[in-house]
Amino acid sequence: MKGNGAEGLSPGLPPPLEWKFSQVFGERAAGEEVQEVDIISAIEFDKSGDHLATGDRGGRVVLFERIDVRSHGSRKDLEKQDYPTIRHPEFRYKTEFQSHEPEFDYLKSLEIEEKINKIKWCQTANGALFLLSTNDKTIKYWKVQEKKVKKISEMNVDASKAVQNGSIASSSVTPRRCLPNGGCYEGHDSHSSNDLSFPPGGFPSLHLPVVVTCQETSLTARCRKIYAHAHDYHINSISNNSDGETFISADDLRINLWNLEISNQSFNIVDVKPANMEDLTEVITSAEFHPSHCNMLAYSSSKGSIRLIDLRQSALCDKHSKMFEEREAPGSRSFFTEIIASISDIRFAKDGRHILSRDYMTLKLWDINMESAPVATFQIHEYLRPKLCDLYENDSIFDKFDCCLSGDGLRVATGSYGNLFRVFGCIPGSNEAATLEASKNPTRRQVQTPSRPARSLSSFARVVRRGAESPGVDANGNSFDFTTKLLHLAWHPTENSIACAAMNSLYMYYA
Repeated sequence: MKGNGAEGLSPGLPPPLEWKFSQVFGERAAGEEVQEVDIISAIEFDKSGDHLATGDRGGRVVLFERIDVRSHGSRKDLEKQDYPTIRHPEFRYKTEFQSHEPEFDYLKSLEIEEKINKIKWCQTANGALFLLSTNDKTIKYWKVQEKKVKKISEMNVDASKAVQNGSIASSSVTPRRCLPNGGCYEGHDSHSSNDLSFPPGGFPSLHLPVVVTCQETSLTARCRKIYAHAHDYHINSISNNSDGETFISADDLRINLWNLEISNQSFNIVDVKPANMEDLTEVITSAEFHPSHCNMLAYSSSKGSIRLIDLRQSALCDKHSKMFEEREAPGSRSFFTEIIASISDIRFAKDGRHILSRDYMTLKLWDINMESAPVATFQIHEYLRPKLCDLYENDSIFDKFDCCLSGDGLRVATGSYGNLFRVFGCIPGSNEAATLEASKNPTRRQVQTPSRPARSLSSFARVVRRGAESPGVDANGNSFDFTTKLLHLAWHPTENSIACAAMNSLYMYYA
């Protein structure tokens, strides 16, 4: 991460981004009831950023593809033509398939819901797309590719000739019975005769169906591997390795290492289960491989710590090489301290130098060379701190929010309540902080922050009026509507473009 701003700018901080609405998929009308199975539960861009995948609570995976780059040529071609390279990013629906179905574990009398917890893209090959999807118990490896449609060009019976043959047979004095193999049995009902007679030249009215490949293509999704029966607890994370051959899956107490081509065997590399379950003090909440070092991975815990482990140290990585944890301020402990400290998501920056973590109240950026404290902490919804008791009673305090980083590492983003998401500049000295709403007008509600006071009394009055009109919103634009929450979002790997999920709708923004 560079502290002197983006490339091509004068020394100093990069200017704040101005976010604009790009497009929406599955927009619901006012008052429309949302089906539980349609709520989006996972979002992921592929490495190129040309494809986007979403998973929902109904076990479906929906794929989108980018079309604005394809329709105007490559970036190099646009530069040669002096065509403006900053374009409105545009995606279209590509295909969808049913990834998981509801199951029932008869041994444990446990229902396994079909909800997609995570999606991860794998390396493409021969024009086909590969991805991993998981629910609580089972991981599946999918191959999506275009196949040419095959059609039957000729049917196997010629009706006119069949009629002629039928008339000849009916006029015959001797009964003839056709056999399934095309022969005929002549004579009376005698068991002594087994002669088969074929007309000269056979039956010209019978044709074999001819299958031809036409130019039409259709997208097909095929499940290549199923990785099952390896987790006793709910899977919360999957992550691809940079070697392109292996991946990890994590549940509350264990992390397993898999080979993509071997579905009946995995290696347990982290096990935090104590001999006596009464001694259990923390659980694993998220895990991710390092983006470039195939031997390193990080996992977070419900106590707010992040552990970095090296697979070269031992087969069972029960000892971490580094541990990132912020010390608790004296006198600040309360009943909710440990609950809100639980990390719901971690992400490595593209350079592998930083780790972004999200707990209930904050977003923290860690330098892997400094374990004692994060290099930056961003308050997401500090105004909710006095309401932690209410959040605990309605279980909202256990909501798990995703986080993401921009490809250049200059900004971070995460979601909040009221379908809001926040974007922060994370380089030293940056005061960039934008609050956006998942709607066609993302800047409709702006949260007033001490660092960004209202410029005039009239603008403040507009905020007050807007807050008074909106249910669940205070005078500063802070949302107290806990039923609408933006849990899942993803940042495009190479551009300033964000995809986020509000219930069953997928919103996309660019800057």
